[in-house]
Amino acid sequence: MKHSSSTPAREVFLARRDFHGRTVVITGGAGTIGRALARSFGGAGAKIAVFDLPSSPLNEAQEELQSAGIEAIAVPCDITDTGQVQTAMNTVRGAFGSIDVLINNAGIVHRSAFADTLPDVFRRVMEVNLFGALHCTQACMDDLLAARGLIIAVSSIAGLAPLYGRSGYAASKHAMHGLFESLGAEVAGQGVGVLMVCPSFVESGLEASTLGGDGKRVTRARSKVGRLGSADDVAAEVLKAAQTGRRRLVLTPVGKTSAVLSRLAPGVYERLMIRSLRSELDET
Repeated sequence: MKHSSSTPAREVFLARRDFHGRTVVITGGAGTIGRALARSFGGAGAKIAVFDLPSSPLNEAQEELQSAGIEAIAVPCDITDTGQVQTAMNTVRGAFGSIDVLINNAGIVHRSAFADTLPDVFRRVMEVNLFGALHCTQACMDDLLAARGLIIAVSSIAGLAPLYGRSGYAASKHAMHGLFESLGAEVAGQGVGVLMVCPSFVESGLEASTLGGDGKRVTRARSKVGRLGSADDVAAEVLKAAQTGRRRLVLTPVGKTSAVLSRLAPGVYERLMIRSLRSELDET
């Protein structure tokens, strides 16, 4: 894959990014946060391609966006499969011409003690959260370089701090930071931006598909830690951060407190985290 630094023929992003007429690919686009991001960037004039596994919610996402007057397509894609990713990106190019923004939003989570978690569960979480994002980024990197575009990686506060009962998930999000922050340094001189987004607990629907240590769905309810963030509020903040060239966005009061406390007083953070989340592992 050749990454040229020559000046592209098409108009590129200015200092403040304007998404009108730009093509935005959103993985995990059938989920609550994915749809909110699609509405937010679509409302700013972007053309939207939502990627997700084939499902009724994926088709509903496209219908919802089109009903709102947003130019949008839904593309069935398993992002852990490089062949499907390449085909999906070509579908977007066929519909919209090129790709200007990639939002790596797809993700899965497990909730289980380390000692009770099968290696296949760790592997599955890594395949989706890390390698899925890697595959998608590699598949459209030339487009992003030509457009002097933007990569948004939806990580988590678990990418900045420990998270009890989710060691594999936290590992995948820490790995995302290592990957995308390093990539950001490589491509900054070529005009490509990288924004890391780190929310805490959000009303996302992700818990409905949470894996247990045996790979089966978890049925026990998640602990409530503070007020859950709104997906629409998250999407609005992500759009604003993208427009203004931010590199990192930590969201929700719990997320912001956790990021600071885990850095300045890690022992205190750990005790509070364990107290809040230990009951989740009593029955899963």
